[in-house]
Amino acid sequence: MLRALDIRDMLIIDRLELTFQPGLNVLTGETGAGKSILLDSLGFVLGWRGRAELVRTGAAQGEVVAEFDLPEGHPAHDILSEAGLPGGEELILRRVNTAEGRKTAWVNDRRCSGEVLRALSETLIELHGQHDDRGLLNPRGHRAMLDEFASVEGQLAEVRQAWVAMGKARKTVDQTKAALDAVRAEEEFLRHAVAELDQLDPQPGEDEELDMRRRTMQGAEKIRDDVVRAFHLLGGDGAEGAMGDALRWLEGVSAEAAGQLEAPIMALGRAMLELGEAQGGVEHCLNALEFNPAELEMVEERLFAIRALARKYDVLADELGGFAEGLRVKLNALDAGDVNLADQMAALSAAEAHYDTCAQRLTDTRYQSAGQLDQAVMAELAPLKMERAVFETQITPGDAGPEGRDVVAFTVATNPGAPAGPLNKIASGGELSRFLLALKVCLTGDDSDHTMIFDEIDRGVGGATADAVGRRLAALADGGQVLVVTHSPQVAAQGAHHWRVQKQVEDGITLSTVVPLSKTERVDEIARMVAGDTITKEARAAARSLLKA
Repeated sequence: MLRALDIRDMLIIDRLELTFQPGLNVLTGETGAGKSILLDSLGFVLGWRGRAELVRTGAAQGEVVAEFDLPEGHPAHDILSEAGLPGGEELILRRVNTAEGRKTAWVNDRRCSGEVLRALSETLIELHGQHDDRGLLNPRGHRAMLDEFASVEGQLAEVRQAWVAMGKARKTVDQTKAALDAVRAEEEFLRHAVAELDQLDPQPGEDEELDMRRRTMQGAEKIRDDVVRAFHLLGGDGAEGAMGDALRWLEGVSAEAAGQLEAPIMALGRAMLELGEAQGGVEHCLNALEFNPAELEMVEERLFAIRALARKYDVLADELGGFAEGLRVKLNALDAGDVNLADQMAALSAAEAHYDTCAQRLTDTRYQSAGQLDQAVMAELAPLKMERAVFETQITPGDAGPEGRDVVAFTVATNPGAPAGPLNKIASGGELSRFLLALKVCLTGDDSDHTMIFDEIDRGVGGATADAVGRRLAALADGGQVLVVTHSPQVAAQGAHHWRVQKQVEDGITLSTVVPLSKTERVDEIARMVAGDTITKEARAAARSLLKA
């Protein structure tokens, strides 16, 4: 609910502070007094797109502050939370426009964007008038209005859930088909590659092991001849035989050498032992160097085969096994893909059938509620002197979506037998205003969260029709808040609170201001609306009669 509006240096307003109340608030005044400036200023602070030049001539900047009460559960709280803005029971919007055209906005003293203001405005204000392209005249919103009238929140939730489930099922089928198509395109390659890799069956670490064995056997070919020669030189025909002969000769003459050969004989004995160990080591080495040339050929062939496959598939040799497993998984997926796809297609068909059922149930409810809405609007049109007009809610098939597959449009025919058409194309100015009011009366449930603004919606009507308009505006305001800009005394008399918008000239500058009216001042203002510039006794009497009615 709009609590206060503070305007500074906007168009012909220098400073204006307004405090609004619950119920029906009426603003009256002569044409050109500045009533539309109030709406322009309110639209500015709410982020609506409007006039480009708003700053009062000579001022550095214009500023508008709007204060709203936010009860618990108000939808604006969700927008504030999503935007990371502070909430609470009070909402203060402030927006500044410099003379150069720069605009800056705050919500509860925190900077915000125009998009956030516009999102908040959708939950705070409803503007209705002859150029109401944001509300009832916008066909894109007619389905939502019918759904609100029909109270189909539960059915809408079911349709949305069915739509999401159907979308997920379709996405799964599409992904599976795409994956199968991709695998089928390389099926021949996969089967050949898996067969080739399975036949070779390379193992992790095998490349390094084969390479080491190959190097060892290749090295053995190079050194074995020299090791054999050394072994022969150490044997009986070589060093062992010569040292043995020397030892025997020395031992044979040792007795005659008076002990001088004992040390050499002992040294030769030790040398013979060391020589034996050397012979054993060389012999062990020769045994180790023994290999089958055919084995070397087999090792080389397998090593080269592993490395050739690694190059062919552009992977490391140790990763060939994992690579083969990956290809095998693709083949298995291909082999099982048709079965999975069939199951997924069945699930998609079930999801589509469920969506069709939910959407059709919603369509049936909409048709039933459309008839009820038509009857309700027609009943409202009679007191508004439009009993010959025909209102019809048309429902036509449309593209399926998360809210069903119905296109809803409100149409009217102003005279019997005349073709029906869209509201804003068939009805005249006064007729359009009454259609909008009748629609709003029928569509409004618990709308106390919104402040409804009607901009000269009574234009072109008078007398009993204007009185009916005023009474319906008062009924809309019961338990909520309605602001109406009006030229009709019958409508103004229904207001619970009354302001007069007036112009005055100060120091050669025209300024607009808004004055709250007392009971006596209300009589004079309504009398002026009845009689014009010259207020007569009869006009005052008529004004009092209207106020008492």
